[in-house]
Amino acid sequence: MIRGAALAVLLLAWAKASAGPVFALPATLPREESAATRQLLGEAARRLPPAWAAALARPIAMEWRDDLPDGVHGRARRWRLQLDRRLLDGWMARTADAGGADPAARAALAAAIHELAHLYDRTPAGGLSRDPRLLDLAGWPVAPLRPGRRARNDLRDRSPDPYELRSPREYVAVNLEHYLLDPDYACRRPALNDLFDAHFGQPARTAPACAPGLAFVQDAVDAPDPVRLLDPERLFAVDYLLAEGNERPMSRWGHGMLRLVVCAPGRPRGPDCRLDLQHHLVLSFRAFVDDLQISNWRGLTGAYPSRLFALPLGQVVDEYTKVELRGLRSVPLALSRGEIEAVAGRAAQLHWNYDGRYFFVANNCAVETWRLLHDALPRLAALPLASLTPNGLLRRLRAHGIVDRAAIPADAAERVRQGFYFEPAGAHYEAMYAVARQALELEPADASAWLALPPPRRRPALHRAGLREAAALLVLESAALRREQAHARDELKRHWLGGRVPHAAVAGGDLAARLREYLSLGGAFSRPASWLEGIEGYGLPQADERMALQARAHSDAMRRRAGARALESRLRGLLSPTRRESLAGTEANLELLGERLRVLAPGTQ
Repeated sequence: MIRGAALAVLLLAWAKASAGPVFALPATLPREESAATRQLLGEAARRLPPAWAAALARPIAMEWRDDLPDGVHGRARRWRLQLDRRLLDGWMARTADAGGADPAARAALAAAIHELAHLYDRTPAGGLSRDPRLLDLAGWPVAPLRPGRRARNDLRDRSPDPYELRSPREYVAVNLEHYLLDPDYACRRPALNDLFDAHFGQPARTAPACAPGLAFVQDAVDAPDPVRLLDPERLFAVDYLLAEGNERPMSRWGHGMLRLVVCAPGRPRGPDCRLDLQHHLVLSFRAFVDDLQISNWRGLTGAYPSRLFALPLGQVVDEYTKVELRGLRSVPLALSRGEIEAVAGRAAQLHWNYDGRYFFVANNCAVETWRLLHDALPRLAALPLASLTPNGLLRRLRAHGIVDRAAIPADAAERVRQGFYFEPAGAHYEAMYAVARQALELEPADASAWLALPPPRRRPALHRAGLREAAALLVLESAALRREQAHARDELKRHWLGGRVPHAAVAGGDLAARLREYLSLGGAFSRPASWLEGIEGYGLPQADERMALQARAHSDAMRRRAGARALESRLRGLLSPTRRESLAGTEANLELLGERLRVLAPGTQ
């Protein structure tokens, strides 16, 4: 019998000859268990890429343990492998005709690969858990304010195993399990799959047939279909979309977003796709309470969830130009074809996986947008683009040649016509107010000051307006109503989703429950992973999950529309008295102007 040093020499010779791992089992292991163990380890080793197997070309002592902590299936320490004995029992009891579908066999094989991944990660050839590119993709992002990375991983939705979030080392081990064992890993986590393929010098398997396109859920109440499938082939460009600042403290530096310029079906990719505005998609990181009157303190402490919203361009233009009276600059980025698709792919991954925390300073829209570009594109990751403000991010993109200046028309009117700039409605409102002010001798200096007056103080001028002035004031009162409605929605969302009642005048019956249901449905549109809870799968949803998503999201969208109609007449009782009076007063002003126009211009509808 060979013992001691002689056995070690023999095992080392075998390892060098096989260029792969050789396992030393305890001599006390019964024959049947020894055979099953070698079969399991042989199957695991067979699946390793050659580069991985070669890095483990030395003896690995293996033993089964029954004293590991609950939830721990194995450990790998100093070329020693320990696995939970219950895995061996499951492996030996597996159903032969079930193949890889047998759960017990899958669990044992995954545990073995997981621990071999830890051993590989510690070798000079490994080091994946320290690879900056992997850390970017995995969710341990570069910190914008200091050297190093954030300790918290917020890519927690649709995870194959929450254990991966414990540390980069566990993330690598969990994902290498799925990389080798899941046939559709390349579809669910394509960027990581590509990184592993490049690291090992070859793909783990033949590329699978993935569900076509990238799935986004559009946060739009009136969208005909809440689920939007984006075909990367129809992507023409990625723009940095900047909402200009205003007087509000948290909006003075603007709001940064990305705009995906999507061509209409059948149109060849080219500059004309910029005119297909109804197909464009905006990617906007925002706190899930909207941007209207966000609490300064809660924004500083990260109390708001931050998520990546997918929004139709038209909705974003109306929100900023008509409600907030802010201009929108759409600045094209100088990206290659592959980089454009990489940005869209990373955005889809974040849309389904990311559930972060919004901080005004350290994790705001500018930081999140920079981080998306940084993590999607290694070329941009190498540049000092990090900025805490949206305006600052745009300056850095320009300074480092990431803006496609040649694509932007020099003429201001042409920039508006081609959708590079969306003018705030404020200029139009000022023109309308100038008409009314001159004729009616109004005191406020501009349209903003006029609209800031309480509705009853605006009403006397409406009674005196002639045809021309009444038409101008009708435009202004319509704008005032849009803003009042936006503030009312914000108040309801803030108080009711937070569990706080803003006042005592709450109508009885089921109104509160219906409102909570309506607002919760709105919350689901900000976190699409919630629609797939209870359905097996992770990462980007594939065909079966998309079928369930379509059904659930469409049903919830229908309920949301029906709920809006049912609640509309009853919500006034839940608003604060001040908001309720302002909303009712603006509606009364609009009704008054409508009557006056019908008197002044008979036949006006």
